[in-house]
Amino acid sequence: RSSCRRLGGGLVQAGDSLKVSCKTSGRAISNYHMGWFRQAPGKGREFVAGIRRSGDATYYADYVKGRFTISRLNSKNTVYLQMNNLKPEDTAVYSCAATSTASYSSYYNNDRTYVSWGKGTLVTVSS
Repeated sequence: RSSCRRLGGGLVQAGDSLKVSCKTSGRAISNYHMGWFRQAPGKGREFVAGIRRSGDATYYADYVKGRFTISRLNSKNTVYLQMNNLKPEDTAVYSCAATSTASYSSYYNNDRTYVSWGKGTLVTVSS
């Protein structure tokens, strides 16, 4: 059984940076494409960023493009999300997710694509 353990999160001020990570256990992360999603209070879950299992392609939502960077270190079974220039509207619970679908380049931003989810970590950005 695989699981994702998230590291990071917390309270920061607008303009600050924060890096969250997600370490898998039970299965090698190299077999999976990985994504980050977030859910703000009272809102639905939305795509943030995705990365192919080889790391050769990354995908971002327009609202984080240029500010967030997704990366992975397969040797440590860990995926990261570096968040810069944080804004109050980035406040949400951030969760990592894994999928092995062959159609990842077409469906990376759809949460139904992902089959395994980590426990979320709360990121709060104060103004």
